Amino acid sequence: MNAIVVGPDRGIAAALEGEGVEVTRIEGVASGEKLADAGVEDAGLLVVTDAGEATAVPVALELNEGLKTVAYTPDSMPEFVKAMLDFAIDPAALSADAVAEELV
Repeated sequence: MNAIVVGPDRGIAAALEGEGVEVTRIEGVASGEKLADAGVEDAGLLVVTDAGEATAVPVALELNEGLKTVAYTPDSMPEFVKAMLDFAIDPAALSADAVAEELV
């Protein structure tokens, strides 16, 4: 499986890699161009670790309708994105390793 992680490292990238997932990280604004360059069309998973990058979710889903989307952030995601998420997880509630194990 390929995954894209958008936002600051909260340990989820390393945890996913530990489960055998190939991870591409996007720092800064996750534009459509950056998501395409990261291989979103072929990715199976998008993890957003910063609620400020919530717009990455609808942009990524336009490029890959079958993408599993996860918010792994302590901050609340905007209402327009919540319905598009498969999971929203607070890092204080579940460790990155536990989340990665469940996602894979």
